[in-house]
Amino acid sequence: MSEKKKYIKVGNGVEKFDGNLIEVSLCLSDIPQEHRFQYEKKWYTKLKVNKNIDGPSEYGKTHYVTINEWKPETKAVEPGTVVQEPTVIEPSGDLPF
Repeated sequence: MSEKKKYIKVGNGVEKFDGNLIEVSLCLSDIPQEHRFQYEKKWYTKLKVNKNIDGPSEYGKTHYVTINEWKPETKAVEPGTVVQEPTVIEPSGDLPF
């Protein structure tokens, strides 16, 4: 039996201007801590805006917002294996063009 995918719903939205704009409201308190991450001293979460496939809700909401729970697979590294860090190339100010 396949397990149904779990979605963490954190908001709703309404389509406006012939679909050119989706206005959403989010409840930031509903976003679990494990789905928040810090980058350069700022906090982020990845979200998905999904269209209600059954049409607008009883409140006219055409979209809903869920947390993007996708995480890349981590590859197991054999003990004793040396993992090389990527090389960072600093740009110089003298470009040839």
